[in-house]
Amino acid sequence: MKKDDLRIVFFGTPDFAVESLRRLVEGGYNIVGVVTMPDKVAGRGHRIIQSAVKQYALEHGLHLMQPERLKDEAFVSQLRDLNAQLHIVIAFRMLPEVVWSMPPLGTFNLHASLLPKYRGAAPINWAVINGDTVTGVTTFFLKHEIDTGDIIQQKSIEIGRTDNVEIVHDKLMLLGADMVLDTVDAIIAGTVEPIPQEQLLTAGQQPTPAPKIFTDTCRICWNRPAEALYNHIRGLSPYPAAWSQIVDGQGRSHHVKVFATSQPIACSQTSPGVITADGKHLVVDCADGQLEILSLQLSGKRRMPAPDFMRGFDLDGCHFE
Repeated sequence: MKKDDLRIVFFGTPDFAVESLRRLVEGGYNIVGVVTMPDKVAGRGHRIIQSAVKQYALEHGLHLMQPERLKDEAFVSQLRDLNAQLHIVIAFRMLPEVVWSMPPLGTFNLHASLLPKYRGAAPINWAVINGDTVTGVTTFFLKHEIDTGDIIQQKSIEIGRTDNVEIVHDKLMLLGADMVLDTVDAIIAGTVEPIPQEQLLTAGQQPTPAPKIFTDTCRICWNRPAEALYNHIRGLSPYPAAWSQIVDGQGRSHHVKVFATSQPIACSQTSPGVITADGKHLVVDCADGQLEILSLQLSGKRRMPAPDFMRGFDLDGCHFE
């Protein structure tokens, strides 16, 4: 089989998926359909938000589907009529069996971790939050339980000491696009030998979860070790962003997002949340050291470097809680 004979339906939503779709289209693979999320309405002006995958599909004249329900019989019938031999899923919602079991060559997913490590919705965030120095991407065939299917291919990269989640995301997006093409080529060549994830676990080892990030997940607790907070902040930067409350001299609390800090500063005695500021440096005590905040955003304001923040906010008597 040649790559232009293999009929593929692509499922995806954000920018992370677009890079793989772009590489498939430009590589001459036969994308007979693209499935993405329905449009969203956002803001006071009720502005229509289209997914990044939809925008790409429209720009390149690809057959687009946006089902509200993936089990809807009209959508399932439309999907069957495409006669796809392979489905590819990247950064999309969970597919029902009637969809992922449809193509004769199966449905594979690109996941942004080295499975079975970091199964779940936020693998990139948790790898950085946990201070990992290596992560990667995995392609695997879908089955009933989420992120548990047999592995097709894996590739790894290093996480730099100062990398935030955006940097790691972009590295994995490019690496993943390479591997999607490699995976499709291996399927065409008939050389795929899937490996059950259980074979990659040592005795007694359990898969690592990567649950969805919630608002409470992002809160900075200054009584934690400086190293843990350094990783926590870069693992959420720039989105959704770690946050804290700064209490001013009058006892009023202000919501602040923190985007970047220095690496931990050794300090023998600390009082978590206490601020030391000199107009150029904004340093906060943690449980066993200090962090200098480099970039932050007060609620309702723009993101700014710490010196700009200090020029517009009276830090006398302030502390983080």
